[in-house]
Amino acid sequence: MRFYFSKRFGSMFLLALMASLLSSQQIAHATDRAPKQTFVIVHGATGGGWDWRSVADLLIQHGHRVYRPTLTGLGGKNHLANDKVNLTTHITDVSNLILFEKLQKIILVGHSYGGMVISGVANRLPEHIAHLTFLDAAVPAHDMSALDVWGTKVEDLEIINGLVNSPWLKTTEEVPRDVPQPINTLTEPVEFDNPAALKLNASYVAFLAQGTSRDERSKDPSWQRSEARGWTIRTFAGDHVVYRVKPKEFVSMLLKTVTDRNTEVVNEPVSDPMEE
Repeated sequence: MRFYFSKRFGSMFLLALMASLLSSQQIAHATDRAPKQTFVIVHGATGGGWDWRSVADLLIQHGHRVYRPTLTGLGGKNHLANDKVNLTTHITDVSNLILFEKLQKIILVGHSYGGMVISGVANRLPEHIAHLTFLDAAVPAHDMSALDVWGTKVEDLEIINGLVNSPWLKTTEEVPRDVPQPINTLTEPVEFDNPAALKLNASYVAFLAQGTSRDERSKDPSWQRSEARGWTIRTFAGDHVVYRVKPKEFVSMLLKTVTDRNTEVVNEPVSDPMEE
């Protein structure tokens, strides 16, 4: 009887092991068969491409190509910061990357202020873009600045030599770290009126910090502007830089946004719905 149970247990164990291996192989094959994408990730205000290394590394492990440009005057390019750097400079940074690298059908991702930049890039180069993803990002209407989107006044900012010194900056920290941002990147209006850009499939992902409900976040003008355009609305639990602490879960969500498709907008508004 003891031998019978041992033999039976051994057989069951082998069957379970084989099933587990087969399942793992099926998952691996499914991952291999999944379309490989080219991601261009644009960081937020005061940040840099350095901030997205963990996310990029995981995407690359999945077989995707990833570019994480650092915008002029920020991150490792902070030595180029001056009061002449504006939103157009940053849009050109990313546009030139796309053109010089000959990138096509990209997944263009923007975090926070990066939403301003990818809106301008989409307006210039819609034919190079397969999908737009706004990560807790500014979603502007045509001719809006970042400060317009955020409802912030210039006089409320600490500006030294044309650079905004945001309250979260910690100049005593080792690099990489957040740095002051040229004010004209935040005050220059963006162009977002190209019909081809407006037709691009897009996702808006709102980060839900602890204690914040979906209903509360849905009152954000960027959320409402996205919804009015028929974009896919998603949420992700965490604060504004949650990708730093949950990169694996974040990448899983980011990959899902690639298949998001806009819903048809009936009687598409010709003006910004937030201004009505």
